[in-house]
Amino acid sequence: MMQLKNSIILITGSAGRIGKTTAMLLARNGAQIVLHYHSQKAKARETAGEIAAIGKQPLIVNGDLSLAETWMNIKEKILLEFGKINVLVNNSAIFYRTPFLNSTETQWDHFMSVNLKSVYLGSKILGEVMYQQKRGKIINLADVAGETIWENYIPYSVSKAGVIALTKGLAKALAPHVTVNAVSPGAVLLPDDYSEKQESYLIETTPLKRIGSPEDIAQTILFLIEGSDFITGNIVKVDGGRSLK
Repeated sequence: MMQLKNSIILITGSAGRIGKTTAMLLARNGAQIVLHYHSQKAKARETAGEIAAIGKQPLIVNGDLSLAETWMNIKEKILLEFGKINVLVNNSAIFYRTPFLNSTETQWDHFMSVNLKSVYLGSKILGEVMYQQKRGKIINLADVAGETIWENYIPYSVSKAGVIALTKGLAKALAPHVTVNAVSPGAVLLPDDYSEKQESYLIETTPLKRIGSPEDIAQTILFLIEGSDFITGNIVKVDGGRSLK
């Protein structure tokens, strides 16, 4: 069984939101965090300070994850500092409304590059290291929208559908040494433009009658790392049961 203590864990997009919550939880449990940011340098440094206060000083890496060069640089920094990588959490993503008839090719490319291509590149470049180590775990952040497509968020939904497909393919390609799973959040962090009426509808149509929290996602990631080494190719829905409807 993999132990969190002293495991080297890279969490992409971990300066804030779900990524930060996950980093803090894993750090509290003894993991060595590699914190990644793209543009939020000040927030990343602030998060690094908070992590250092409860655990080990994190290694900070940055860059555009849709570029193979960025991933190669991250790999080199991690291996130079620690000599290994145990877990990759592909958390970094973009999300915004794109009504279909007003959507653009640029928006489509943006979603595919940030949300999907980055997962492919990271899983290939760091997954190869894990495979050579004969041990490692990759956890991708999918979304229930990847299975129940949202008509006003089609590029986003398709990018997350791709993450789900990629997760299943990687679980086969990197077996038996590397497990690959995805966590698929439901209503956890609502879009800024959601109205009270929309929020009430979400709560009403969720069996557990509440909105989830970033902690719910972080705890699921913790379980996939430390709870079992016999789970791979799974998409774990953390949506309060809403996808049952």
